[in-house]
Amino acid sequence: MKPRNAGYCAIVGRPNVGKSSLLNRSIGQKLAITSAKPQTTRHSIIGVKTREEGQIVYVDTPGIHQRGDQAMNRYLNQTARSVLSDVHIILFVVEALRWTAEDEAVLASIAAARSPTILVVNKVDRVKIKHKLLPFLSETAARMAFAEVFPVSATNGENIEAMERGILNLLPQGDNYFPEDQLTDRSERFFASELIREQLTRRYGKEIPYALTVEIEKFEEAAHLYRIHALIWVERAGQKNIIIGQKGAALKETAKQARIAMERLYGKKVYLEIWIKIRKSWSSDEQALINLGYSD
Repeated sequence: MKPRNAGYCAIVGRPNVGKSSLLNRSIGQKLAITSAKPQTTRHSIIGVKTREEGQIVYVDTPGIHQRGDQAMNRYLNQTARSVLSDVHIILFVVEALRWTAEDEAVLASIAAARSPTILVVNKVDRVKIKHKLLPFLSETAARMAFAEVFPVSATNGENIEAMERGILNLLPQGDNYFPEDQLTDRSERFFASELIREQLTRRYGKEIPYALTVEIEKFEEAAHLYRIHALIWVERAGQKNIIIGQKGAALKETAKQARIAMERLYGKKVYLEIWIKIRKSWSSDEQALINLGYSD
């Protein structure tokens, strides 16, 4: 029997390069929430991809960034950087035809970790002038001694199969870390809060998504139903009013879409109730972050 390879693979990069979309595409199921806004991912999430040749344990991370020094910003960067020395391989994800100071900062963190690193150039499907891609690939690949380089599209799956084979070839030989039918180490309760936050992040402008978080107060399983009570925490009364909307219409629609996403994930009916409360400056308070579950 051919030896199997298995190990941990961190997905790192600046915000908005498509790390979570890459995880979801490889796993074949939505585990990480996504939106067009930076810093949508706030927690590290494990996604398990089991193949005949072995098992890749992805660790999706928040985007490493240079955008302020609030407690939340420090938490996001610390969460992402903390996994770099604890994995077998690093996937460094960048956006095709775009290199920024934040990419440079991520690369510096990766170099300090000294782990085998694969360069993944995502969003190649968006490149209109294809002849520009090869010079970008060559220039970016020259920035470090990468083990492999893969141009991919998390949107349409282009080259994802080749990327997975490349990862497996670099992982050590060994048994699977997780059962073949397990996709993640996160609980259904965790995904309930994330799916609500995804709807809020997608629905509102630049400020509000960063001033809110979601806490699950109750998660009960009945015969054919999950009963979920959730709290949305915001920092100001004005934010609360915007999320509720006129006669509660906006909050009702948010809850509806989150419930539909939960039922799709859980495979059973969901009864969802949502309330909103104000906790001033929670995102700047390190103890508040810990109390609200930001303790990866």
